[in-house]
Amino acid sequence: MISRRIIRTKVMHIIYAHLSNSDKSIQQSEQELLYSVNKAYDLYHLLLALPVEIAKIAEERIERAKVKKMPSQEDLNPNMRFIENPLVGQLKGNKELSSYFEEHKLNWINHYELLKKLYQQFSEMDFFKEYMNKETVSYNEHKKFIENFYSAVVVPSEELEEEMEELSIYWNDDYNFVCSMVIKTIKKFKESSSESHRLMNLYKDEEDLQYTKDLLRKTLVNHESQQKELISYTKNWDIERIAMIDNIIMEMALTEFTAFPSIPVKVTLNEYIDLAKYYSTKKSSTFVNGILDKILQDYQTTEKVKKAGRGLQS
Repeated sequence: MISRRIIRTKVMHIIYAHLSNSDKSIQQSEQELLYSVNKAYDLYHLLLALPVEIAKIAEERIERAKVKKMPSQEDLNPNMRFIENPLVGQLKGNKELSSYFEEHKLNWINHYELLKKLYQQFSEMDFFKEYMNKETVSYNEHKKFIENFYSAVVVPSEELEEEMEELSIYWNDDYNFVCSMVIKTIKKFKESSSESHRLMNLYKDEEDLQYTKDLLRKTLVNHESQQKELISYTKNWDIERIAMIDNIIMEMALTEFTAFPSIPVKVTLNEYIDLAKYYSTKKSSTFVNGILDKILQDYQTTEKVKKAGRGLQS
């Protein structure tokens, strides 16, 4: 589930924290990094269970309407389509989702008011009304309805995103990415999917887990030598006045150039230039691009960059 872009972002933050705290060991920073990645997996499960929680809100409203002093025919014979949505049922009965919630003590209990707001917003949307009023609905239409819930309600909800970020500092950069992973998960459900339907794994494979650890460790181990190298390429700059985050980004890029033969240099350049655009100053991406380009040219001339397999692709 976790992408390498998110991994790079999390490694960057952990390196920044490590270099800002001289008392931290590399092992402690690695543990914090893995914890941060695992927290993204918590958010994935929380957001995946959201339609089940919203359906509970809808059901509560229906039950309250039935016991009004003078219930209408609509109150007594409510439209149950959303509550009985088969994909909501599959999520509710999914063994992996339920066991993860139980094991990690996850719940939506303290977010009742927000859930009510989300349902109110959801139920007023045209696609909700169209879905509820259709004569018949296929499984794929039920599924598309839930996909629309995420794309039209969850993804753009600043209030939900802010509330999630308040729960964990590790979720500050995860929300939109995790939403996209949840939508991909929803798309993979089929009408025949059982309670044992598999959800996404945290890491794509063991290689990505190793990449996460190695990128952090190798960048930190080589911090002093890479700083000296950067000084030699920034002679017209006071290294101490270069934004700390720019230095970290460039060090991580140097690590990928030299220590990860399967990652193409073009991928590394693009990824770290994008990080500089997003996390540093307005001019950082141009600066980082220029310095890394110079270093890369020299590295390739001296064969310090040795790529193999996928890494040979530019």
